[in-house]
Amino acid sequence: MFGLRRLHVLDRVAIGLLATGLVCVATGLLPTGSAADATTRVAPLVAFLGTVIVLAELTTRAEVFDVVAARIARAGRGRYPLLFALCVAFASVTTIALNLDTTAVLLTPVMLAMAARVGIAPLPLAMTTVWLANTASLLLPVSNLTNLLAADRVALSPLGLAGRMWAPQLAAIAVTAACLWGFHWRRGRRGAPEPGGTAPGTGPGAALAADVRPGAGPDARGADRSPDRYAPPGPHRPADPVLFRACALACGGFLLAILVADVELWLASATAAAVVVAAFAVRDRTALRLSLIPWRLLVMVPGMFLVVETVNANGLHALLASAIGDDDGLVGMFRAAAVGAGLSNALNNLPVYLAGEAAVPLADHDQLLALLVGTNAGPLITPWASLATLLWYERCHAYGVRVPLGRLMGTGAVLSVAAVTASVGALALTR
Repeated sequence: MFGLRRLHVLDRVAIGLLATGLVCVATGLLPTGSAADATTRVAPLVAFLGTVIVLAELTTRAEVFDVVAARIARAGRGRYPLLFALCVAFASVTTIALNLDTTAVLLTPVMLAMAARVGIAPLPLAMTTVWLANTASLLLPVSNLTNLLAADRVALSPLGLAGRMWAPQLAAIAVTAACLWGFHWRRGRRGAPEPGGTAPGTGPGAALAADVRPGAGPDARGADRSPDRYAPPGPHRPADPVLFRACALACGGFLLAILVADVELWLASATAAAVVVAAFAVRDRTALRLSLIPWRLLVMVPGMFLVVETVNANGLHALLASAIGDDDGLVGMFRAAAVGAGLSNALNNLPVYLAGEAAVPLADHDQLLALLVGTNAGPLITPWASLATLLWYERCHAYGVRVPLGRLMGTGAVLSVAAVTASVGALALTR
């Protein structure tokens, strides 16, 4: 009992989901055929999650992300609005061109390291990553696994999907940028000092900000600079250049494999992780430990799929069909998006999209794309609403960054409603 009391709430959720899913299979609530299908679908995801987390952990230790963060912070030239624009653009392009899960894993450490370089609270940069990992995933099939499924259903090529979704994507990014600035980046929220206030080195995020490099002068701590400016850090030089190069090449190879060579995500991440593990086995064996494996995610994801499959087999399909309806007009589009966003936050967007897709009439392409908007741009409230959010939460936990759940859910609810509404409106205007 003592051990259970020490578990994080998400650890309990993960164990509870898997136990519930196994009970559903054992009692026959979930037919064995459906359970086998769910296991087949989830296996590549589990392999990807396990290997990409190891890759990110060891790449962080090799200081690859510190180097990238320092370069972006220097490109901001000491101006917060410019740094904000660079971060929004970087997160958006990474999500669109690569994958929202890749963004959550590889970009989160960059953003958190940048907080240390700039000397501001880590939460604004962390929220930039997780929000845009979800809302910027509408444009291309590679951006989100749900996009691949939707593009196949409506027979759209990558350019065809982009031609249909460019306006919703721009709307989602614009709304996200506005919410990011208002909730997290404006003066007094980002940890920059108010006139006569507290310097970033003594407020939230001080543990990360303590790593600001010398050479920036006294205002590296915020004492002598404008509240609208920061001191650009000096270049970051990794302690072990060999490990740095090996991990940087492994990450670069991983990105090229999924972007250019069209290699499956799990295979690309497993190969890159193997290269990084081999490098650390030679250079720093002490870094290789069992705690690198993200057991929470590896337990939660299969359990989540089994539970959703059980619910789907016992009435969810009929409920979704009734809730979504068969109206391919504006009202039907908003209904589909609202159902997708709401259930994604209650369950998870991937299984919800799969269940919702089966409930949308075959000819209602606009309604299906609206459902896609809801399941992509809407899962911003609960930590389990999307795999990208779960991956991001793990990265924040690994960095020791506390993410207040109340604030995460409250601000996420505002953005979810605003982004889905704006994106579906843009989708309707351009059909």
